[in-house]
Amino acid sequence: MSLTLLHTAQVHVDAFNALRDRIAPDADLTHLVHEDWLAEARGGITAELEARLSAAIAGAAGPVVCTCTTLGPVAARHGAIRIDQPMMRRSVEIGGTTVMVIALESTLTPSRDLFISEGGDPDRLRLLDLTALWPLFENGRIRDFHAQLAGAVTADHTGLGGDAIVLAQASMAGAAEHLTDLPVPVLTSPELALRAALGR
Repeated sequence: MSLTLLHTAQVHVDAFNALRDRIAPDADLTHLVHEDWLAEARGGITAELEARLSAAIAGAAGPVVCTCTTLGPVAARHGAIRIDQPMMRRSVEIGGTTVMVIALESTLTPSRDLFISEGGDPDRLRLLDLTALWPLFENGRIRDFHAQLAGAVTADHTGLGGDAIVLAQASMAGAAEHLTDLPVPVLTSPELALRAALGR
């Protein structure tokens, strides 16, 4: 099966290729990387940016997965799969209190709206704002980014708890490797989304 993945960070290419090799080695992935689109979108998605996004989706081979949470709602309107949708659906199925971990401010509203649209109770959604760590990712310090995210999530859970933890952005997924000792599910988007897309 052929899939196209639309990224706003080059680092996702290797990550998704490794994930493909592990769960679906016969899948053919095409990567479209537009790093400048996230910087544009953080100031608001213009009609011109939406037109470029729509054209990229329309011209892609096979289903398209948008791996950028900020662009996700607009990408979905033009036929792409939102990377975070299967993850949000899973968190709603788990129930109880969902702790949503955010590392980039522009992902907050799309993530919260998606959680609610999937049937989540906004009164059972708690935000953990780790946007202060985003410069680590921007500066290529990915290991530090994941390690510090994991430390903050562990400290938060120790103090306040929760029934499921959602790492809202694909860029945060590596932090889950440091969170295997937590007694609740830690949900990340890349594998759930790739499996959902391959199942179409």
